Amino acid sequence: MHARFQTLPDPLPADPMPLASTWLRQAFDEQVQRNPNSMSLATVDGEGKPAVRVVLCKEIVADPGYLVFYTNYDSRKGRELAEHPWAAVVFQWDTLGRQLRVEGPVVRALASESDDYFASRPWRSRLAAITSEQSAPIASHQLLLQRLRETATRLGAPDPFTTEEDDEEPGLRLPRPPNWGGYRLWAASVELWVEGEHRLHDRARWTREMTPAGSGRFHAEPWRHQRLQP
Repeated sequence: MHARFQTLPDPLPADPMPLASTWLRQAFDEQVQRNPNSMSLATVDGEGKPAVRVVLCKEIVADPGYLVFYTNYDSRKGRELAEHPWAAVVFQWDTLGRQLRVEGPVVRALASESDDYFASRPWRSRLAAITSEQSAPIASHQLLLQRLRETATRLGAPDPFTTEEDDEEPGLRLPRPPNWGGYRLWAASVELWVEGEHRLHDRARWTREMTPAGSGRFHAEPWRHQRLQP
C-alpha cells in the first residue's frame, strides 16, 4: 500500500525517464484504474488551435527517452501531428497521488514496430482498425457495424458479432493498413508531480535540448532539472 503523501527523490535523479517508466509499471501492478496507461494527448493544428484526447501509451522507453502510442495516421491527431510534429501528454494516477507530463517532438515509429504491434492485437480490433476511417463523418453507428461485417467478409474473417467473444484468433492474415501505426513522442520536457499534504505537492521539471539525428531519432543534450512550487 502506498503512502498517502509522498515526495520525489532528493536529490532529484539526473534522468527522469527511468522513474517515469517505474511509475507506469506500478500503476499496472496496483491496478489503479481500468487503463493505467491512458494519457491525454494534446496537439495543435496549422492555425495553432489545440485539441486533446485520450490515447493509450504502449511503452515508455527510458533510454533514449520516448513514449510509444498507436493510432490512425489519417485521424485528426494524425493530421495535426503531420502539420505540427510536437505534442504534450499527461498521465493522472489519482489513486497513487501521481501525475506525469511529457512534451516533445513526435515521429512515426518504424514500420516493422507497427507491423508487430498490429499483429499482436485481437483480430476484432484489427478488423475495426481496417474498417474505421477515424475522425471521418458517418451517417449512423449501424452503418459502421455494417461496414465492419463487410470488411470481415472481404477478408475471409468470421462474423465478429456471432463468434464467441473469447474465441482465439481464427488464423487470419490481417495486414496492417498503411494509414495505421505508431508514434514516438521524444521527451524534451518531463514533469513529475506527487500529491503532498495541505496541497504542498512536490513537483520537478526536467528539460533537454534535442536535435534531429535522422531515421526518426534525436541527439539529446544532458537533462537539466529544477523543483517547482505547487
